[in-house]
Amino acid sequence: MVKAVAVLAGSDVKGTIFFSQEGDGPTTVTGSISGLKPGLHGFHVHALGDTTNGCMSTGPHFNPAGKEHGAPEDENRHAGDLGNVTVGEDGVANFNITDSQIPLTGPHSIIGRAVVVHADPDDLGKGGHELSKSTGNAGGRVACGIIGLQG
Repeated sequence: MVKAVAVLAGSDVKGTIFFSQEGDGPTTVTGSISGLKPGLHGFHVHALGDTTNGCMSTGPHFNPAGKEHGAPEDENRHAGDLGNVTVGEDGVANFNITDSQIPLTGPHSIIGRAVVVHADPDDLGKGGHELSKSTGNAGGRVACGIIGLQG
């Protein structure tokens, strides 16, 4: 079992995201994020574990296969496209996601990359906006954290 964690930090948004993977199986992502407005918020693994310029320096979505942006269940999607988290009226999102494209080991490991939560919903590449096929038109980056190994 490999485990990782990312502590999200933003101006008002905070959270802790846990990752676990058994062998070559899918990665389970669980966590809680607070300080967001109610509704859907884009949630992605970005390519770089660099926060020298805040969340802007985390680069684009993690996309080792060079595909278009899409929904987590789509064949054509960035590996880092995890869709949306749903925030309740209390400003908190609790979630449990299972995904097979974000391994914690091997050549496409997400260790050392960043997880980012966005201001707006991810349209999953289906919104018809000029940014739909690259970012899901999910808006600004309101919080991010570097994914690190956990003991």
